[in-house]
Amino acid sequence: MKLPLLAAAVGLTLAGPAAAQDKLLNVSYDVARELFEVLNPAFAEHWQEETGRTITIDMSHGGSSKQARAILEGLPADVVTFNQETDIDVLAEGGLLPEDWRDAFPNGASPFYSLPAFLVREGNPKNIDDWDDLAREDVAPVFPNPKTSGNARYTYLAAYAYALAQNDGDEAAAQDFVRKIFAGVPVFDTGGRAATQTFAERGIGDVLVTFEAETGQIAEQYSAEGFERVTPSMSLFAAFPVAVVAENAEDNGTTDVAQAYLDWLYTPEAQRILAERDYRVTDEAVAAEFADAQAPVELVTVDEVFDGWDAVTENHLASGGILDQVFVNR
Repeated sequence: MKLPLLAAAVGLTLAGPAAAQDKLLNVSYDVARELFEVLNPAFAEHWQEETGRTITIDMSHGGSSKQARAILEGLPADVVTFNQETDIDVLAEGGLLPEDWRDAFPNGASPFYSLPAFLVREGNPKNIDDWDDLAREDVAPVFPNPKTSGNARYTYLAAYAYALAQNDGDEAAAQDFVRKIFAGVPVFDTGGRAATQTFAERGIGDVLVTFEAETGQIAEQYSAEGFERVTPSMSLFAAFPVAVVAENAEDNGTTDVAQAYLDWLYTPEAQRILAERDYRVTDEAVAAEFADAQAPVELVTVDEVFDGWDAVTENHLASGGILDQVFVNR
């Protein structure tokens, strides 16, 4: 009578490690849903092969700045995968992770990058080719509110940088240029997902401004609409920074798996998934494989044009700063 019980006990013991499970909460930017729907299962397979453990990765999506505030207010993120460095800086200032978080992973903790680009309606009826066209009175651009969306913040800064280049660094001319673009926006949604729906589903506006990678995915998702992708002549390098939310991960006992999850984003497997979805990647070999599929563009950086994110925060994003002035006077 004892032998069957002993066998059952041995069976449970042997099954234990295989049944062990890890869990992460990745708090991410608004339009990253489809991307992580592909990345997460691939990492889960990798993790099981490496450790024999299964993993559940829960996601939270929203405007990057709103997500940062939610974490400060108690959302227990183990990791963040944002589209705005300043939103991770906010978490560091709140004591949730080290101030030198950029040094925790290669390339300033940005495993992939993109740039603001355009998506126009079939046949490009308004002949929209560059940032100048967004300032025309007959063009209605669609992008979310830069006060709540990291995506739109890059749009604002890219348009500003373009105007500076076209006007020999004249700040007043750049502000007037961006003000004209803002004046044509029919509605400022809070995040990129809502802006996409405004353009693609509600039929509002002539051009959607979003990350280049998103233009490809949106065009594919709404293929019946015949949307066309347009890459401007110049745009702004947009890092997609990642970080372990150290305090939460330590409390949740997830520090090791959180680190492994973000490390994996730099592997050729993950980089290829990213490149297939129109992101520009940091792995040189993978980037070379996809070079012919990505339009040439002059890329400038926040450091080159604006003297870094601290200066952007102080001069543009702070209350009463240039961004507020552009909004008030648009």
